[in-house]
Amino acid sequence: MMDWQAIVLTAKLAAITTAILFVVGVPLAWWLAWTRARWKFLADALIGLPLVLPPTVLGFYLLLAMGPRSPLGQAHEAVFGSMLPFSFEGLVIASVLYSLPFAVRPFVAAFSSVDRRLIDVSRSLGVGPVRSFLRVVVPLSLPGMLGGLVLTFVHTVGEFGVVLMVGGSIAGETRTISISLYDDVQALNYAQAGNTAMALLAFSFVALCITYALQPKAWRL
Repeated sequence: MMDWQAIVLTAKLAAITTAILFVVGVPLAWWLAWTRARWKFLADALIGLPLVLPPTVLGFYLLLAMGPRSPLGQAHEAVFGSMLPFSFEGLVIASVLYSLPFAVRPFVAAFSSVDRRLIDVSRSLGVGPVRSFLRVVVPLSLPGMLGGLVLTFVHTVGEFGVVLMVGGSIAGETRTISISLYDDVQALNYAQAGNTAMALLAFSFVALCITYALQPKAWRL
């Protein structure tokens, strides 16, 4: 039998993470796509760090940053009366940082493919920068943006190392579907682990098919 509590929590975590990265990632990707700053490579490297950094390393530093002695941890405890590590809020922060490149990189690729002359024409007709972005850039970049959102969601669903380090395995609070699978294997419950693994495999395959169908040539991981 599937761990539906873990499935619901994972879906909630993935949805919140994807929404946050849409709000944060779009302006960041737009800046990266068009900036001429000489230190842009530093921003690219910082954003892409989770792609090469072991999840346990990122989780360790996040634990230090969110611990009860850190400014962030103390502020959270003062406002909410609880510790940030081993909480759902802590999982959200960890997931946003860990999935950041999976949203920003597709967004950057989509924005970079837009012909700058179309934006210049829009601006020359008296259309403001925000309206030009909404009327010109968004429609042309929509497939790539949707692909990035799908990839962000599915990547969050499959997170393991970071969520284990930051959240542990608290039922109903931090136990995601990947942690539930790990717990089943540890308990030698291979039948349930097999069902969960098959469901995750099918979900990941379908999500990747959707991603590549939306933007088949612009980028590949």
